[in-house]
Amino acid sequence: MTLDVPSWAAEVARALPRPLLFATVSGAHLYGFASVDSDLDLRAAHLLAPEEVVGLRTGPQTLQHAGLRAGVELDVVSHDLLKFATMLNSRNGYVLEQLLSPLVVVTTPVHAELSALAPRLITRHHAHHYLGFAAAQEKLYARTGKLKPALYTLRVLLTGIHLMRTGRLETDLGVLGTRLAYVPDLIATKREAEHGPIPAGAAQRLAADVPRLRAELEAARDTSTLPEHAEPAAVAALHDLVVRTRLG
Repeated sequence: MTLDVPSWAAEVARALPRPLLFATVSGAHLYGFASVDSDLDLRAAHLLAPEEVVGLRTGPQTLQHAGLRAGVELDVVSHDLLKFATMLNSRNGYVLEQLLSPLVVVTTPVHAELSALAPRLITRHHAHHYLGFAAAQEKLYARTGKLKPALYTLRVLLTGIHLMRTGRLETDLGVLGTRLAYVPDLIATKREAEHGPIPAGAAQRLAADVPRLRAELEAARDTSTLPEHAEPAAVAALHDLVVRTRLG
């Protein structure tokens, strides 16, 4: 973990009422622009007992907790291993980023196995997730004029471009945004206030850059060397991991 992540984050994650397979930090902390008043977004996978899966009374596929700890707002979401694995195998950029987040608060050997399989499940169709996410954030920015959705729009598009070109996941806008000279200033402004307005002058740059980056992501998708489908052997290994972990 980094100094930005509270030392009690693992305790909060483990308070969920099922055994955890992993818990990581997502949101603004992962994206490199957490502010002094940012929420702490914890994302996790838990394991239901076999009888909670095969019986009449099934266990919770998703666990959620919201609250306040040491003045920090919490948003904790965990999915059962089967649900998480199904999403991981369905071009879902959210769970891919959660799994591969470098901000790890709880880990297990199952987490390590999932992380090792993840690169073999990435396809060029993950671009659809990033294009859709960016479109939603762009609409929110257009409606509110706030800095946060503007940064999310840039981050999502740049992450998608990097993924399509390299096959590797990078979510930190501070790393991705070096090609845009004004991004460090936007990040610095965001770190001072979670819901502040966009600085004067940045709106014009965004108006030009967002459509260009969207077109760049579409082109990167179309020319990517990533496969059309996840590697069959990796999907089989993911299936085996779910079964082995559940029955073990």
